[in-house]
Parts: sequence; structure tokens; C-alpha cells
Amino acid sequence: MSEPELGLGEVRAVGPRTVTLWFGATKESRQYVASDEAPIRRAAFRPGDTITTQDGRTAVVDSVSERNGLLHYRFGDRECSEADLSHALSFNSPLERLFAGQFDPSNVFELRLEALRHQHHRRQSAVRGFVGGRIDLLPHQLGIAAEVTSRLLPRVLLADEVGLGKTIEACLIVHRLLLTGRAQRVLVIVPETLVHQWFLELLRRFNLWFHIFNESRCAAIEEANPGANPFTDDQLVLCDLGLLTQADGRLEQALDAGWDLVVVDEAHHLGWSPDAPSPEYTAIERLGATVPGLLLLTATPEQLGVAGHFARLRLLDRDRFHDLDAFMREADAYQAVAHVAGALDEGRPLSAAERSTLAATLGDSQASIDSALSSPNPSARGALIERLLDQHGTGRVMFRNTRGSIGGLPARRVHLHPLTSDSASALKALGAEWLSDMASAETDEGRLSLAHDPRIEWLVSLLQSLAPEKVLLICQTPRKAVAIESALRHHTTIATAAFHEQLTLIQRDRGAASFAEPDGARLLICSEIGSEGRNFQFAHHLVLFDLPIDPGLVEQRIGRLDRIGQRGDIHIHVPVVADTHVNVLARWYHEGLTAFEQPVPGSRELLERFEPRLRDMAGRAYRDRRTLPSELARFLADVRRERQEVAVRLEQGRDRLLEWHSFRPAQSGPVIDEIQAQDANRSLDEFMLAVFDLFFVQVEAMAPQTYRLGSAGVLVDDFPGLNADGLIVTTDRQRALLREDLQFLTWDHPLATGALDVLLSSERGNCAIARWPDPSVSALYLDVVFTLECLTPAALHVDRFLPPTPVRIVVDHRGQDASALVAGEPLVRPVRPEVGKALLTRADLRDRLLPTLVDRATQMANAQAPALVNAATALMQSALSKEVARLRDLQKVNRLVRQDEIDALLEQQSALAAALAGARPRIDCVRLIHRGPER
Repeated sequence: MSEPELGLGEVRAVGPRTVTLWFGATKESRQYVASDEAPIRRAAFRPGDTITTQDGRTAVVDSVSERNGLLHYRFGDRECSEADLSHALSFNSPLERLFAGQFDPSNVFELRLEALRHQHHRRQSAVRGFVGGRIDLLPHQLGIAAEVTSRLLPRVLLADEVGLGKTIEACLIVHRLLLTGRAQRVLVIVPETLVHQWFLELLRRFNLWFHIFNESRCAAIEEANPGANPFTDDQLVLCDLGLLTQADGRLEQALDAGWDLVVVDEAHHLGWSPDAPSPEYTAIERLGATVPGLLLLTATPEQLGVAGHFARLRLLDRDRFHDLDAFMREADAYQAVAHVAGALDEGRPLSAAERSTLAATLGDSQASIDSALSSPNPSARGALIERLLDQHGTGRVMFRNTRGSIGGLPARRVHLHPLTSDSASALKALGAEWLSDMASAETDEGRLSLAHDPRIEWLVSLLQSLAPEKVLLICQTPRKAVAIESALRHHTTIATAAFHEQLTLIQRDRGAASFAEPDGARLLICSEIGSEGRNFQFAHHLVLFDLPIDPGLVEQRIGRLDRIGQRGDIHIHVPVVADTHVNVLARWYHEGLTAFEQPVPGSRELLERFEPRLRDMAGRAYRDRRTLPSELARFLADVRRERQEVAVRLEQGRDRLLEWHSFRPAQSGPVIDEIQAQDANRSLDEFMLAVFDLFFVQVEAMAPQTYRLGSAGVLVDDFPGLNADGLIVTTDRQRALLREDLQFLTWDHPLATGALDVLLSSERGNCAIARWPDPSVSALYLDVVFTLECLTPAALHVDRFLPPTPVRIVVDHRGQDASALVAGEPLVRPVRPEVGKALLTRADLRDRLLPTLVDRATQMANAQAPALVNAATALMQSALSKEVARLRDLQKVNRLVRQDEIDALLEQQSALAAALAGARPRIDCVRLIHRGPER
């Protein structure tokens, strides 16, 4: 069996309706539905054909016989069976069709040639996997994705501040690794509340269909296939962490399933201490030890303190991060390097100590550093900074973009709404709420009533004044969220939706979807689970119905609206009830920390210092109205003073190198330029419209670069994403960003890749006949398009250096090169089928001349192939040798460069050299051109 791009396949299993093949050249397994349309056929050679055996010998077949169901080929005094044929063999079905008088119109041949050229450029593209994202082209996101996917074994922590798009960065990385073949099996692990959001993000933005796994799905798979591992049922799996930690045996099954890449969101929930790692941490630690690729995501790397941050880095590289004390000492040393980097960036002279630090960090001599610093070339200092960035501490495993470095984020407008209450029962209820909230344990005993709470009446008035604006409300517990929703029903008919733990996942997602709809709910009431990961940037008003003690949680809440892509200012509404804990907490955040207006550096440290006093005053607010105001004023003054001291200290010790390493617009610039160039190129529209026309897909132009596709006359399964109801696509990025109901069609989209596959895996256009109307030219031409291909496992990503490359050879009836003459395809005319068939009935043409011309074209293609292969090999050797040398140099000064990373790169270099040496041209399509007018 053979598919040209896969090589020769072996039948491994035959079922009632399926056939499973193994392709040894590319180490891929494929399963086909047993039908007449399956793109497979038996490899059967004839006497005179050239074959290659698995030991590399080439021979011409003398005779063929069949014994015990196998074909045996004899050449000279030797014989081999079809099982001994080389896995890299391919077949000349275009020639067989031509000799049999089966051919397509000339324009289909030209479309196939165009498809080969597009496939070549697409597979070699440096932005493959990036161009297809339905995203704004933001430098900080694309820069990180490009850096991470340039590595052979990506194991990194994405720790951008809240709202800067870590999920997009992770999806970009996953998408590129999948499309380039370097990853095939991916497991994404997220909190339960974010499962469906991740599913939609991967699907809507990147056309990646991940299968959601939960306990019921795993049980159903096991029931249908007793003894089966559910996690091997699909290649792309999305699940919540609880499935692996709370269900017996599921973690072991996930470990046994084998993955190329594991992605873990909200990694700060992985609790760890040297003596007692949490079950969640242990599960990810075991998974991480079995996979080559690991992405951890967290917006708050400092939330669990230095030890927690160390623990997450330990998941990425346990050998490197094995000692917490050593890690803390190294972190202190990084501050000195950051000071040097700051001096270089500011252009000020370096002290002797700073020069010494720079020389030691870079591994250069003092004289070399002095020479670079005294150089009149303004780029000399920049080069030193670039080297520091490459060699710096955690910069190879951690990326953290900050709001300060990115800029352009919306302003925060804080609205404190003073409220009073003369109701003793209301004040008593607020006091009970404080005790419940601070207990850090949710109770379902009894219903909470907010009927007399002054915040409810205020909330109704606020919603009325803001109409028709959307408003997001977040409180601490699901019990309180239910009580707010219930109380509002008695005061207003404003449409509301809910998102909390007492709802099922489907109910939560419906609530979030209703809130997102322009005509849907105006108010979304969330418990604290709504403050993580969710994106509500279409709204501009946030109500903090209550306030937690932890500033990190407040920042997470605000981050639901304050995000990249937010088009307006963020309005934060805080109801403040006098003489209650609400007043104390509001003033702690507003006057002490200024946490409503901006993120607070060192908030964790400040909380640890002031939490006991804060809790004490909040608890006394209801009974100590005489002395508390002055005490609170002194407390807030202490908080402000300490906040300023911490901010200065952190600014002085700020890891600028990490921030610079994460956000390097100069490096992401070429990536964005190439994506924009592809966006502006209309070749995709032209090609897809031609393919749709060929396969009878109905197309209706709806707007510039926007089309409605119908499925009449075509099997919809042939085009991924095209269903019986049709769909609307656009190649305009800005329109796609505004209209989520449109599919964003790019060269990365399954519809485009499917169109290439449908055309190139079929016989359409691989054989054609045309005529040349000028009687002064030669009588006959043979136009042959070869594909120079390298059959290797996809994980090697050989496409970077040698993607399937079309090599076009045109010879005249004398066997002379006529490529330059026939290159002008518009001069070639179509021919009527009966004329073409009559031409091929000539025995001298079919049996003698055509085989001779094919042999001549093949010789010319074989002559051109070494130059292309040598160029690709030289490019590969240069790129990988340079990277190996760079990593070896870095390893001397940066222990985060792992030896297994270098070893894997060397192994890949050797495998690529062997694979490239085996590249061979294969005939993909032929066109016979005869001279003269149509008859």
C-alpha cells in the first residue's frame, strides 16, 4: 500500500470496516475505512520497473510471481518479496493514467502545480502555526511563542501578569508544535471551572478540537472496550486536575498513555513544601517527568512565596532546581546582574564592581569587557545586554511580561460608594458574613438572606443608572452569589446570570455565554471561581460586592476586565458600609495599598506583615466606633509607608533581565511582519476559490474577502469544518476578530490544509493533455513535475530545511530541456478529450517516445536534486551547529541549559543528515503538450 507523501505502507490489521497500515519511512500509523474511495492501493510492479529493497539495493524487475498471497520480484539471480521493499518507495500513477488514456483538463494540472508550490511555502514558513490564530498580533505574545517553539524540548513557565494573555501564548505554542509535527499527543490540565473556556479558546481561535475527559467519559470508554486505557482514545485531551487526583487509577492511566506535551493552567494551585507536596503537585510532578514538553501557566508566581515559586520551577527541571536554599542565594545574585543591565541600558558608566560582575557573568576577560564598553559603536552595549538576557538565571525557563513593560492597557476608575444602615439586623448579618468569610470554609447550612442588606438596594440603583452597560459582580462564596441573585429578583427585572460552584459546568457556561451576548444578561453574578482565567473584557464595570483579605484575589477579580484587548476604561464599583468590616477592607485596599488603581508590588509580603492587625480592626469595626477611626488612620499610614519601602526595594532588585528577556519587540518584529505579509497576500483566496470550484463547493461572496460556502455536490467530509449546513469564512483578520461567527481562513486553517490534502492525495490534475497553438515550435513536449521529498518522522520537522519541493522539468520530443519555453502557462491551450485520446492511441508515442521522455526528465530531475539537498543540508548543519555551540557556551555560565537538550539536538542533527541524504524526487504530475490547432 502507498500514499506518496508517506512512502510504502504495510497492512498491520484488517477489521470488518477498517484497514490499519504502518508506514515505516515516516513511522506513522493510519487507519482507513474499507471502501473503494480509500486512498490506498497495492504496490504491484511490472517487469522493467525499478525497485529498491530495504537494504538499499536498486534493481530492474525481470519477472513477477505470486506465492502464498505475496508478490515476489526476480532480478538477475536474486529475488525479494513485496515485504522486503524499501519503505521509501513511491509509484508513478500519473504515468499509468497517461498510458491508459486517462487525463484531466490542463487547468486542473496547473491548479495541482499551484497546490504543490503553496504546500512547499506553507511547510517551510517560519510562522506556520502562528498565522492561523484568530488573535491580535501582539509582540509580547508572539515573541514568547516564537522563542519557546524554537526549542527542541520546551519546558517553560508562562507567568505574565493578569490579563496579558498567557492562554493565547500557550495556545500559539501548542498550535505550532502540532502543525509542524513536533507534537502529536497533547494533554491540557486546567481547573474544573476553566475546562470549557479552554475548549472554546482552542477551538474558536485555533481550530483545535480537544476532547474533554471526565470520569463519566473514561468509564464509558472502559465499558465499551474493557481493559482499554481511556487516555489513548484521543490525541488531544483536555481535563480538570481533579480527574487525575480524585479518581482511582486515572493518574496511572494518564502516565501510561504517553504525551509529547502537557499544559497545566493555574499552576499556583499546586501546593508544595519540602516535606509535604500536595496530591496535585505530585500528580503533575510525575507527569512532567515522563514528557519532553511541559508548559506551566500562572499569573502569580509569587503568590505562594519563594518556596512555591521554586517548586514550580522544580517541575520543569528537577536536577537544576533541587535545593531551595541554593535557589534563594542565586536569586540574590541575580539582582547584581540586573543592576549591571540597568546601567548598560541607561548608558551610564559602570563601576569597577559592576565591570567585574559583568565579566564573571558573561565568562569574558576584564579586558574584553572594557574594550566593549569603550567602543564608539552604540550597539556594543546592546550586544552585552543581549548576551546577559540569553545567559540570565531563570530566563530560559520562565517568561513574565508586566503591564509596565507592555503599556497600552486601559485606565482603572475607582468608585467608592458610601452606604449607611440603621437596621440592626442588617449590621448583624454583615458581622456574621465577616465571620463566615474569614473562616475560609464554605457552609451550605441554611440559606443566606440579603433582603435587608444595604448593598442590594444600592446595586439595583447602580444597574439602573448604568443601563444598558454590562456589569460583572464577584463575591467570595457560592452561597452569597445565590443570595444576591435571590434578593435582586424581589427588586428588579434586570436580566441576570450566575457563575458559581452550585451550578453544573454546563449551567455556568450558559450563564457566561448569556452575559457575553449583546442582548443577553446585563449582570453576571460570580463567586470567587469567576475571578480566575475567565475573559470578560467586553464589559467595563466591575462590582466588588465584598472584599477578600488577600490582595492577589482582588487583582485576579479586576483582571477579568483589565486585559489586553479591553477597549475602554475599567470602572470598579465598591460599596462601602460605614462602621463595618467592609469599610476597613475598602480603606485597606484604597488608601493603604492603592490596589484598586494598580497592581501592588510585594502584596504578599505586605499581607503577611499587616494581616493580624487588619483582621483585628475589621472584627472590631461593629463595636469599637470611638477609638477605631484614629487607630485605622495610623494603620493605613503604616501600610502606605511600608508599601512605598517595599516598592522601592523591589524596583531596585527588580528582575529587569527577566522582563527584557520576555518582552523583546525586536525579535518578534519579523514574525509579525511575515504574518501581516501573509494576511495581505490574496493567493489564498484565489487558490481556495479555484479548489472549491473544482470540487463543486458553492461559494457566495458576502463582503470583501468573506464567502459563504455551501456543500452541494461535494462530500463534506473531504473538507474539514465544512458541514452540511455550510459556513461563512473570511481571510480578513480584523473582520474575524470582530465576528466570531465567521471562520478565519488562513493557510493554517483545517479547510485550507484539507484542500491541499484533498487535491494532492487524489489523482486530480496529476495527468493532463494540452496543445501549443504556435506551429513553429516543436511537435511535442512532456511537462513533468517532480516532488523532492524526504520521508522522515514528523517530529524531526525536516520541513524547516527541505519541505516537499516541486521540481518542474519540460522536455521536447528530442529530449532537450524546454522548461524556459513552456514556463508561460497561459500560452498553453486546452484540448478536447477525443483529441487527447486519439493522440495516445499512437503506439510509437505511447510505447517508445513517452517512456524515453520520462526517463530523460527523471535524469534531469535527479541531476537537480543533489544541489537542493546539499543546500538544505548545509542550512540544517549551520542552524543546528550554531545552536549546539550557543547552548554549550551558555551551559558554562547558565546551568538551566540541560545536557539532555544538547544531546537531543545532536541526535536530531544526525537523524536529519541521514534523512536528507535519502531525499528523492517523485513524479507527482505530468502533462503532454502537442503542437497545432484544435481539431
